[in-house]
Amino acid sequence: MLTIRRIQPQDIFSVIKIAHESLPERYQPNIFNTFYESFPQGFLIALKHHKIVGFLIGVKTHDAIAKILMLSVNENHRAQGIGSALLINFLQEMLLQNIRLVDLEVRTNNKIAITFYKKHGFDIQETITGFYQNGEDAYIMRQVLQMH
Repeated sequence: MLTIRRIQPQDIFSVIKIAHESLPERYQPNIFNTFYESFPQGFLIALKHHKIVGFLIGVKTHDAIAKILMLSVNENHRAQGIGSALLINFLQEMLLQNIRLVDLEVRTNNKIAITFYKKHGFDIQETITGFYQNGEDAYIMRQVLQMH
């Protein structure tokens, strides 16, 4: 049974652990609290059997624009629709928040992530040279949200 919900303060340590294990970038732990406090509507977790197995962090950057900062699923739980469920829930929540554009950055060599985001309606907008800590390039991807 998969559950997607907003993060709660007691969930932060599990999210930090997943981020550390699955993302190449290194983040200061207090940044997760900052994201939670600044835009809790954009901080979602995925639970399977009451255990946190993934998360998505997004922030509102302008009146009608949001940005996905991180999306990660525990390695043992990938390819099970968890990332898709997180993303779909986030996009639905952004519509409720009157967001019309959602942006994100992805490594230009991360073919799995690029394919995933394209499948969910994101398009590559431009390339940013040397975006990541290790100097790798990023694509900016964007989706225009449609009211249904």
